[in-house]
Amino acid sequence: MTITELDHVKLDKAVRLAIRGHGLVEPNPMVGCVISAPDGKIIAAAGHQRFGEAHAEALALKQAGSQARGSSVHVTLEPCTHQGKTPPCADALIQAGVSRVVIGALDPNPEAAGGVARLEAAGIQVTVADHLPSRELIQPFATWKLKNRPWVILKWAQTLDGRIATRTGDSKWISSDVSRRLVHRERGRVDAVLSGMGTVHADNPQLTARNVRKRRTATRVILDRDLEVSPDHLLVRTINEAPLLLVCDEQVIDSPRAELLRRHGAILIGRSMVDSHFDLPSLLEHLLKEFNLHTILVEAGAGLMSSLITSRCVDELAVFVAPRIMADPKGLSPLSEDAVNTIQQTRSAQLTRMHRRADDVLLRYRIQQSV
Repeated sequence: MTITELDHVKLDKAVRLAIRGHGLVEPNPMVGCVISAPDGKIIAAAGHQRFGEAHAEALALKQAGSQARGSSVHVTLEPCTHQGKTPPCADALIQAGVSRVVIGALDPNPEAAGGVARLEAAGIQVTVADHLPSRELIQPFATWKLKNRPWVILKWAQTLDGRIATRTGDSKWISSDVSRRLVHRERGRVDAVLSGMGTVHADNPQLTARNVRKRRTATRVILDRDLEVSPDHLLVRTINEAPLLLVCDEQVIDSPRAELLRRHGAILIGRSMVDSHFDLPSLLEHLLKEFNLHTILVEAGAGLMSSLITSRCVDELAVFVAPRIMADPKGLSPLSEDAVNTIQQTRSAQLTRMHRRADDVLLRYRIQQSV
């Protein structure tokens, strides 16, 4: 059946419901569901609210009750077919007697896919829409299932002429209070905040979510090859507020310094080095597998952020642009200034959202190699 403008409107509504679960449902995908009577009137709408609890379809069906029979369902993700923490949503839709299901995106998880076939076998009319917002919604989940690594977001604040700090390293503050509060909110919705020792030495950050309602507590992950972090750093002094994971050269993992940091509560990971650098793709896979870190916000200097991009490990950019002009070629850039000779060597990104925050503008991009 052809997708109508009204179908897209209802899928858009389902996406908005799904986004409310950001930071609460992961590592599950965010999912929203809208149920309409035969006359098109919406009779139920819900989003998946928390990991391990009822899925969006089940919540919406509960709202609809007996009115679900003969209804149309718009759901952002293909209804699941497997028994996990909750029963299969495809079976629930069949038992409820719905007549049509419009799906925003197919499920990338082979364990849960197959909802379309099961619904059609039960005589339900199924339409899969090419709905971009639904597909964007599940990209972090798809990255886990298809690439076996976390979803990685780079964040920085810059002037209009692309500088993140003065030549002396002063950056407090380029962005507004409103923008910085938004960063704290984001920290409270991801699994980890990643940084390097350059940032630790320059800013002595806490990298915690403060003065916002947290939906989860992010682990602070610091690439500290030689274990330069000391008990005096705020990262260690705030260890009771959020876990601290230090990634170091495996040669120093059993050193007295390592034992000192462990006594202060830090978790240490020793990794082999490649030309004095960490193997970032391998490290990210390890963080996902061993520490269940599915979404990572990177707040770091140009070296680490550039290395992540060149390693094809970045999925999203969050760039705050402030109404300031530095007009200094020696001001610091967000990324390392490696030589690029042709436009073909550059990386492509797609602008997905643009918001004004006080006098700043937040630009969110998806890197093109993402799932």
